[in-house]
Amino acid sequence: VQLQASGGGLVQAGGSLRLSCAASARTFSRYFMAWFRQAPGQDREFVAGISWSGGRTSYADSVKGRFTVSADNTKNTVYLQMNSLKPEDTAVYYCALDSDPGLGPISRRSAAYNYWGQGTLVTVSS
Repeated sequence: VQLQASGGGLVQAGGSLRLSCAASARTFSRYFMAWFRQAPGQDREFVAGISWSGGRTSYADSVKGRFTVSADNTKNTVYLQMNSLKPEDTAVYYCALDSDPGLGPISRRSAAYNYWGQGTLVTVSS
């Protein structure tokens, strides 16, 4: 399966963006999808995740209340709605898929995800 992330861009602080991640096929019956981000010189960090049913979501504390992850299974697409953006949200955002999620919570470890999109740059100006 291939993941295609899009929707990044330049926005002023306080503004909004919506990222999309389209999967080439819905091959797996159970999976987690997540958004990670990586700022220059920093490690990749978990942002938000969603279960295959959409019934479970998980957010990093830094984005809770500002970002919303959702899924449209008819389009094989996951979204990240980002509101009240801050300059510290500036990063390359990656979508990822964990095709063997197990029974536990949505993983926040990048190593748990075996499919990755190419990344989309989000720049928030102050």
